[in-house]
Amino acid sequence: MSQNPHSDPYQQAPELAELTLGKSVSYQQHYAPELLQPVPRKLNRDAIALAEPLPFHGTDLWTAYELSWLNHKGKPMVALAEVEIDAFSQNLIESKSFKLYLNSLNQTQFESVEALQHVLSKDLSRCADGQVKVTIIEPKQFSNQRVGELPGHCIDDLDIEVSDYAFSRDWLLDSTDDKQIVAETLNSNLLKSNCLITSQPDWGSVMIRYQGPKINRESLLRYLISFRQHNEFHEQCVERIFTDLKQLCHCTKLTVYARYTRRGGLDINPFRSDFEQLQEKHRLARQ
Repeated sequence: MSQNPHSDPYQQAPELAELTLGKSVSYQQHYAPELLQPVPRKLNRDAIALAEPLPFHGTDLWTAYELSWLNHKGKPMVALAEVEIDAFSQNLIESKSFKLYLNSLNQTQFESVEALQHVLSKDLSRCADGQVKVTIIEPKQFSNQRVGELPGHCIDDLDIEVSDYAFSRDWLLDSTDDKQIVAETLNSNLLKSNCLITSQPDWGSVMIRYQGPKINRESLLRYLISFRQHNEFHEQCVERIFTDLKQLCHCTKLTVYARYTRRGGLDINPFRSDFEQLQEKHRLARQ
């Protein structure tokens, strides 16, 4: 289901009207967990007819690059945080509110890194209404962070002509060859969508690992490109891709994993699968 990029998302979902995203706000420098804002996952899942039990498991893997606080002596500290939000949680966490919340820690003292990690996990789990795992990566561990590539064959070099950028799942219709049953991993760096609220561009790369009838790669690339003017949150785009591939391409096993470039010191990397767990956590060059 495509969306009009000029339509008002607040009218589509009144639950979004109270979000700080797209609004001018002042920064708080002292601990303020009330800044975190949930967005019910149900809003998008209803739109693509996703019902319980969900056809996938997964996580939203966030990297927070701008984490800072004061230690018990008032000395500033910095670190990275890796945050894993279970896809079964009731809510996704709105990204601007997440940024504001992290900034509220800047002048807040914590007795230890473990104490900070506990507070982050508790606050984020409450907002998500589900399980959230937080790992803090201190500067002494930065050398272990590496840049990698998504596994699989990149389909971006296909020589196709594109004139229509409206979102359409129809590109996947009749795109499979039932006579060829394959197990393959494909990826693309051409995923782009727009923020549901602000329409700002969200740039990403996506990996699709599947087993089932062979998918026509040109049709798949055209389908991914059709997200280019589509307005939806990162997590919702990935669930839409998963659902469309499952329904229209009849994949017997399927993983969809996207890594988006960071905004406001945060990147969001949704992972959905019906047969495997997330393994490739390293960031990409554009992140």
